[in-house]
Amino acid sequence: MKKNIYFIFTFIGLSVFSLKAQEKVVEKANKEYNEYAFVDAREAYKQVAKDGYVTPDLLQRLGDSYYYTADYINAAKWYGQLYNLQDENTNPEYLYRYALSLKSTEDYVASDIIMEEFLDSKGEDYRAKLFLNERNYLEEIEEQSGRFELSNIGFNSELSDFAPAFYKNELVFASNRTNGSATRRTHDWNDQPFLDIYKVSNAEEDRGLGPQKLDKSINSKYHESTAVFTKDGMTMYFTRNNYTNKDYKEDSEGTNRLKLYRAKKTEENTWEVEELPFNSDEYSVAHPALSKDNKTLYFASDMPGGKGMSDLYKVSIEEDGFGTPVSLGDGINTEGRETFPFVSFDDKLYFASDGHVGLGGLDVFVADMKEDDFGDVYNVGRPINSEFDDFTFVINNLGKGYFASNREGGVGDDDIYSFKSLKPLKTNSGCIQDFAGVVKDNRSEDPIADAKVYLLNAEGKVIDEAVSEFDGSFTFKDLTCSTQYSVRSQKKDYTTAEKAFATGKKNGTVERTLFMKQGNDLGPTAAPVGSDLVKVLGLNIIYFDLDKDYIRPDAQIELRKVIAVMKLYPTMKIDVRSHTDSRANDNYNMDLSNRRAQSTIDYIVNVGGISKDRLTGKGYGETQLVNRCSNGVKCSETEHQLNRRSEFIIVE
Repeated sequence: MKKNIYFIFTFIGLSVFSLKAQEKVVEKANKEYNEYAFVDAREAYKQVAKDGYVTPDLLQRLGDSYYYTADYINAAKWYGQLYNLQDENTNPEYLYRYALSLKSTEDYVASDIIMEEFLDSKGEDYRAKLFLNERNYLEEIEEQSGRFELSNIGFNSELSDFAPAFYKNELVFASNRTNGSATRRTHDWNDQPFLDIYKVSNAEEDRGLGPQKLDKSINSKYHESTAVFTKDGMTMYFTRNNYTNKDYKEDSEGTNRLKLYRAKKTEENTWEVEELPFNSDEYSVAHPALSKDNKTLYFASDMPGGKGMSDLYKVSIEEDGFGTPVSLGDGINTEGRETFPFVSFDDKLYFASDGHVGLGGLDVFVADMKEDDFGDVYNVGRPINSEFDDFTFVINNLGKGYFASNREGGVGDDDIYSFKSLKPLKTNSGCIQDFAGVVKDNRSEDPIADAKVYLLNAEGKVIDEAVSEFDGSFTFKDLTCSTQYSVRSQKKDYTTAEKAFATGKKNGTVERTLFMKQGNDLGPTAAPVGSDLVKVLGLNIIYFDLDKDYIRPDAQIELRKVIAVMKLYPTMKIDVRSHTDSRANDNYNMDLSNRRAQSTIDYIVNVGGISKDRLTGKGYGETQLVNRCSNGVKCSETEHQLNRRSEFIIVE
């Protein structure tokens, strides 16, 4: 109690130093954040945010600290505040994370809106294209849903249990359960014990002794998880922290990475463990899976050259070692996280991802495995997937399997669920779709007839065209499924309208409405600090006559628009910046521009009645020309006049 009282006293009593103190707290939190010690960092960031010291960087890191620990509801809260700042320097990646986090609150409408912004800001991003290609994703997920029946199992703990794997007549899984011990070492990431690998027989009923740890040759004092076994049960691949032969190693930034290990059964019925040769101290290699013939190893890694935060790879298992790891390619990997692969008896690749379109957090996906490629990726639907993290899916040839989830209603942080397949998943396409559209007036929503409508492919080339009917309708037939298109409408006295869309993965019709504007409609415009009202309001440039500082009649009209907007937004403050052309002496031009800035301010104050403390300004002379017309360059009067202008920069 005394410590808490002292802390409160110093924080209030030494308020003169509060900013520096807060910066120190941020610095400490940054260090903890970069070291993945999220629990302490989170509280430090929240403390500073509560005291009003809010910056985009602080909100990003707060959101990330929840995002990386799968607390998407709180991540959405902080990403939402970051979004509301409308900071133009914010990485578009945060739009994606915000959209993904919103899904976990089941606010799909808001998630779609944010994802649309992400698409606009980073349209080349594969995830954004994929989102565009799956605009009917909820419908498609619902069609895939209901193909499994879930059951609870009896051996979940109050902490994390996940990564089920088949091993003979037993189930192997990872857990950080305490087993009644209060002395287990904890990890800074989530202040919980390290993971070990366990096995249990008769998983559904948990009869007998319950889960038992694998021996110490497998389990160390650091993390072990995600195991897979060869058909004969004599070889095991698993994930462990970078800790080989009791030698703990870190990367160049002080982070202990994950590595893959192979264990072979000895005649003494113990395991002989070796590190795989394509591991690295500088990146993680983890979460193994085996092909049906046990000749190919699949895994996840954030190695350099990948597409996203973690990608899926494969490597051949050879008699004298291993081949070279190869990425599974753009059809599987996205800019997000692809992880926890599993290859089924019928050559289907299951994996978890937050980069493919899903319900929120990590979802389980499936793709047919072909000789040198993969089929389309499909979300396996509910009840396997939820608004939370769903991952480590395995299934046997009888249609029985297990997966893990941190969904609500479980025993611990992550729980293992069993399931049985009721009907096969849909994993193939090859369909035809139609497009049915309507062209409408954006204000009255009346249909627009006789508009020319064009169908464009993903490269922007026109491949078909139509004319809207009296009711504004138009159609395009026989479009290819799972393909990106756009439609564009044009008509005299209307602005061009265009909308991108993508066909789905089943036979059907895509429906969209194109709203066209009459003339050059004005509308709300984003105007963050630093914006120029000339551009925001579409003002005509405030020109001055040569060598004059008085306000011209045409300029008075534009200044009245500035006055109107300042009255509409009474807390807005403006910095008036005046510029001259390059003719006359440099010093004279600087003085002239200062007089023009003052004339502009005087007009807004005296004519508009705007308080003088809301306006600042100065002249810049000829130091910021907008064209080539510098000293000694011959230019027309029109060209020089472009440099004689005023700007109105929003400063608050």
